[in-house]
Amino acid sequence: MRPTASSGPQHPPPPDGAPFALIEKGVHGLTLHALNAAARGAGLWRGQAHADACAMLPRLISAPAEQDRDLAALKRLALWAERFSPSVAIDTLMPGFEGLFLDMTGGAHLFGGEAAMLADLRGRLARAGVEAQVAMADTPAAAWALARFSDRAETLAPAGAMREALARLPVEGLRLEAKALALLKKFGLKTIGDLYALPRAGLARRFRGEIGFRVVERLDQALGFSNEALDPERPPPSYRVWTPFAEPVIDMAGVGVHLPGLAEALCGQLSRDGRGARRLRLTGFRVDGRVTLIEAGLSAPAATAAHLIRLLREKGLERLDLGFGIDALMLSAERAEPLEARQARMDEAADLAPPQALAALIDRLQAKLGEPAVRRPAFKESWVPERSEVWAPAGAEPPPAPERDDARLRPILMFEAPEPVQTLAELPDGVPARFIWRRASRRVVKAEGPERLGAEWWTEPASRSERTRDYYRVEDENGRRYWLYREGLYGREDADRSPSWWIAGVFA
Repeated sequence: MRPTASSGPQHPPPPDGAPFALIEKGVHGLTLHALNAAARGAGLWRGQAHADACAMLPRLISAPAEQDRDLAALKRLALWAERFSPSVAIDTLMPGFEGLFLDMTGGAHLFGGEAAMLADLRGRLARAGVEAQVAMADTPAAAWALARFSDRAETLAPAGAMREALARLPVEGLRLEAKALALLKKFGLKTIGDLYALPRAGLARRFRGEIGFRVVERLDQALGFSNEALDPERPPPSYRVWTPFAEPVIDMAGVGVHLPGLAEALCGQLSRDGRGARRLRLTGFRVDGRVTLIEAGLSAPAATAAHLIRLLREKGLERLDLGFGIDALMLSAERAEPLEARQARMDEAADLAPPQALAALIDRLQAKLGEPAVRRPAFKESWVPERSEVWAPAGAEPPPAPERDDARLRPILMFEAPEPVQTLAELPDGVPARFIWRRASRRVVKAEGPERLGAEWWTEPASRSERTRDYYRVEDENGRRYWLYREGLYGREDADRSPSWWIAGVFA
């Protein structure tokens, strides 16, 4: 297995090649944060006091380090690196040695082999103005050490030979804290190979607790005896297809020519697994090391190339910023779900829309208007009828309908907000004999109830102040049926407010 490639971007040197360093404020004043080759060649080092560095090299040019901007640039570079691997992780564990991890397991052959892939990666970075050293090894830790402490710009460690590849590297390649490094050098252990002969148990005991365990852990990770989890900048897409270009594509016509082939290939992958895309992403990899992309959501899983193409066109291919051109285009299904098998009815009329037509219409509306603008009703768990339904984005996963045995007792037409009514009853807390709603008086001839619903005491404080409701299903002299309720109990709730009557909905 060849899982990891690592690259460490550096700040480009000044135009005249003068020694240059970025400085940051430390505990004891300004220190050097990063140096170019000229500054390192003059004997300066990272962490050195800025005053001492200027005394050693008066012509040193320095500028404040902007670590927030550096991290933002590194994240942009990680997105660009997805042209090589779907799993790209940012490495910020050791300040000053930031870089990227690319999981290349089973993917190097797509670029002509491991050596060709490293050369292509470094060459593209160089053309984008990013100076980097790259390495490929069996483990992330080994690739990290080789990318930063090897004397070559491109290092390819032979498979299964991590011990030999790392033996001559300094112990700084194990990503240890300064205290651990100082203790190792105190005992004369300067290279990683010096640790091989020491027993693991003795090594952990000799270096006093936590430091010893960390040394053993880092060494085992580098040699592949223990695993190291990487956290990708973006989760790898479920399915993806991509195509490189011999010459950069600089206009939308070129993108439009290649999009149908990508969509057909992606739908082929999805169909083989019986799945459909729920979220699409079209990514263009620019020649300047940046990426440009558009995303589209689908209301239901789909694996039809024509529908995906139409959806992306509706979203607006012109939103892709091609810059000076893109040299690769990737179409990915960031989210995929099983396709539902549908049985067509033999007696179905030919002019009826297929079941997928509504989903296709929702997708097109979302692409045109934006996902938040297209909504549909969805169930919500609540005993209060007017709060049991909400509006949710049409593309979101609809929540399951609550399993309730009183659904048949609910009216078909529910008011968004109950409307007040005036009632006349023989007893204060009895069934009304007559009620006035919307200026019309209606005589009750039949009634069923009450159905008592208490306040939702477990919800927000505003709901806790609500009163008990007694619901009645009533029918007037014309056969129309209504759903009325009394809010409040006579003499038992909120003596300052009298119970009131409301209409919550009407039956068919």
